[in-house]
Amino acid sequence: MTALVIAEHDNASLKGSTLNTVTAAAQAGGDVHILIAGHNAKAAADAAAQIAGVSKVLLADAPQFADGLAENVAEQALAIAKDYSHILAPATAYGKNILPRVAAKLDVAQISEITKVDSADTFERPIYAGNAIATVQSSDSIKVITVRTTGFDAAATGGSAAVESLTAVADSGKSSFVSREVAKSDRPELTAAKIIVSGGRGMGSSESFKILEPLADKLNAAMGASRAAVDAGYVPNDWQVGQTGKIVAPQLYIAVGISGAIQHLAGMKDSKVIVAINKDEEAPIFSVADYGIVGDLFEVVPELVKQLG
Repeated sequence: MTALVIAEHDNASLKGSTLNTVTAAAQAGGDVHILIAGHNAKAAADAAAQIAGVSKVLLADAPQFADGLAENVAEQALAIAKDYSHILAPATAYGKNILPRVAAKLDVAQISEITKVDSADTFERPIYAGNAIATVQSSDSIKVITVRTTGFDAAATGGSAAVESLTAVADSGKSSFVSREVAKSDRPELTAAKIIVSGGRGMGSSESFKILEPLADKLNAAMGASRAAVDAGYVPNDWQVGQTGKIVAPQLYIAVGISGAIQHLAGMKDSKVIVAINKDEEAPIFSVADYGIVGDLFEVVPELVKQLG
């Protein structure tokens, strides 16, 4: 029994989501191999070889993999799929783009967003915005799985796996890379941040979001938002935390002016410590908060910044 993890990377380094996925793969039992499909991606392959618990790294290096086009990466995974009992990828935009193609071609049912491995064929995943947990048992010969990264610790380093070169599959010709717009920020990346300061509809305007910046600066925190704030145009889409945004589980999550709709809670309720600031003491956010402050955020936040020195 051997599991294959399709690594998310930028050709030079691995994304943190890959480390969480390796942990899930190891819990399924058996050996763990990592597929690096990229271009000039030896650095990423060398980083993968240092992950504890990984026994082999497979490097498919060719220009058609340079930008991670799902059609090409999926074909590369399919070329070696018969050797594996499990094929896993992180439940990020990258993994969600590749694995459904793999599952369809293998004619198996994908198991999505697992948060726990019960055994080699049984997994747990949240449903109904996280209000229920489904236990899914699969009898498919190859289990195709996306992993919710907040459900698993990142794998440690210290491994020394062999790196083996694969023959790259041909360019599928079904898609081509046009351009990429990457949001630039001096703050930590939202899904990897240890501390997050999020604002909601209660902020009232995009201008008012600036009141959160000194707090985020003091804490070296990423900034997030509820869907209501994003839909209102206060902040960019890539700030959105929730069921239809990013799933996060930082050490500290500070929710400011967020009422706590079920869709938002689904994206952050696994945070280690949750602090809620809201003037409505009946707001649902207080039901999941470890600490709650009932008050006007425009008074409470500057006072918090002042207390932090």
